[in-house]
Amino acid sequence: MFYSIGRFFVKIVYKCKFHIKVVGKENIPKEGGRIIASNHVSNFDPPMVGMLFKGECTFMAKEELFQKNRLFTWVLKHLHAFPIKRGARDTSGIDKAIEGLKKGMNFVIFPEGTRSKTGELGKPKSGVSLVAAQAGVDVVPVFIKYGKKKKFRTNAVVCIGEHIPAEKFSINIEERREIHRISNLIMGEIIKLKENAPDID
Repeated sequence: MFYSIGRFFVKIVYKCKFHIKVVGKENIPKEGGRIIASNHVSNFDPPMVGMLFKGECTFMAKEELFQKNRLFTWVLKHLHAFPIKRGARDTSGIDKAIEGLKKGMNFVIFPEGTRSKTGELGKPKSGVSLVAAQAGVDVVPVFIKYGKKKKFRTNAVVCIGEHIPAEKFSINIEERREIHRISNLIMGEIIKLKENAPDID
């Protein structure tokens, strides 16, 4: 209930703040249980992705966000965000992601592991591969780009790619080469979206 109300208000705020162009609407899944893998250039990204996809989404968020205050922590948890320690092998985060996927929720992840300050795509981490390999679900690649700030609204483009089928992730997670290969495969699809994304001002 809280999630639905929260998304409703996010849509109102984002429609006021952004002029959003969605490329690849036909690739938005009709049901949940997918991994949504996106680039990460702004704090606006998680709600942007969450409001465009049907059903509820879960999110990984850095542990520090849950230490700000009780109210903010309460909101994050009710929006299905869960903490993860960056730079550490936090298997609990992977378990929670898989648990949400099994319940039919989408899982939003940023393969680079952190926000890009330049807008350029970084190297993918292993998290997205580990979740994809163990969950056995499709991955939907996403690329987000923002225009320059203007007086009223900022232009934004969200490109949604074709699903990468779950069969591609049938690997031995003990093999580091395979983990890196899958991470690069997913990031490669995001790169393609970036290369074909329309220009915005």
